[in-house]
Amino acid sequence: MSGAAPDARRAFLLVVPALALLVAFFVLPYFSIIIMSFREPATQGVHGGGFTLANYVSAVGDTFILRKLGETMLLGVGVTVITLLLGYPVAYHLARMRSRWNGLLYTFILAPLLVGLVVRTFGWMIILSNGGVANQALSWLGIIDDPLRLMNNYVGVTIALAHVLLPFLILPLLANIQAINPEVETAARSLGASRWRAFWRVTLPLSMPGIQAGAILVFVLSISAYVTPAMLGGGSGRTMSVLVVQYLVENFRWPAGAALAIILAVAAIVTVALFFALTHRVTRKLP
Repeated sequence: MSGAAPDARRAFLLVVPALALLVAFFVLPYFSIIIMSFREPATQGVHGGGFTLANYVSAVGDTFILRKLGETMLLGVGVTVITLLLGYPVAYHLARMRSRWNGLLYTFILAPLLVGLVVRTFGWMIILSNGGVANQALSWLGIIDDPLRLMNNYVGVTIALAHVLLPFLILPLLANIQAINPEVETAARSLGASRWRAFWRVTLPLSMPGIQAGAILVFVLSISAYVTPAMLGGGSGRTMSVLVVQYLVENFRWPAGAALAIILAVAAIVTVALFFALTHRVTRKLP
């Protein structure tokens, strides 16, 4: 028993640096934002001297802000669904493939992360503009007569974010599928299950932790993205993150901007909790 206490103290000391970083760079900034969101606005400084609920009341009562909050949540869900539909087959193929080309495929997956975010967004502006590559190709094929409006709305933002965030779904899902023993699928096939039935009953439920981890990463990163919505969204495709920056930097309304940031964070937490509950229920109902 006497030796257990020093071991516990040593283990705690090993955790202290990580806890200090977590408190310094996560807990304290969030606590500061929460305090700021309750401060009174001021014209001569960042905030006034008192505390008030007016910032939240004003935000909740503003139909424009509520609409942008809903659009931001839908944007995150849309990007998550697109990346999941595109990323799951890629992750499954890489996890089961044994080839010398695996390294090259990994490079293609990580390629969006090897280029700066602004450069990637400028590339999508060239592709999605009215005279861009996408509209020119569709016009040349005779599919459209007039250019499609792919920028200054949520269409371009969704496409660009799905491209940028696809690796964040593939990588955790790939690690999860690699941990699934392929012999489990083989056993299901040997018992008479078709390839699709073996996937639906065996692989999909076992890969649900990877789906959850990747989907949450993509959702949180998409609703909190700023550069891509600011450059591709225009006036119609602004998200809550863009509004928060506008409140803080352009309008210098720090308490109101902090309140918007907290509202966005709460909405994200609620959505993630609902996603966990839904996927847990779906997994339990799978045959």
